[in-house]
Amino acid sequence: MPQLDTSTWFTTILGTILTLFTVIQLKISSHHFYSNPEPKATESIKPHTPWETKWTKIYLPLSLPLR
Repeated sequence: MPQLDTSTWFTTILGTILTLFTVIQLKISSHHFYSNPEPKATESIKPHTPWETKWTKIYLPLSLPLR
């Protein structure tokens, strides 16, 4: 039974790692990142609800008068 020739494994693995590293570097370098991201000014927008114009009162158990 012939033995497995492992003499080229080092070259194959090293070439594969270098190729993957190069491909990943090229993929990452093609992305454009913002140099200085600024926070976006958010204004609170009040949604219009039908009960805003009406007088409403919520009766909580703790706010009821004592008996």
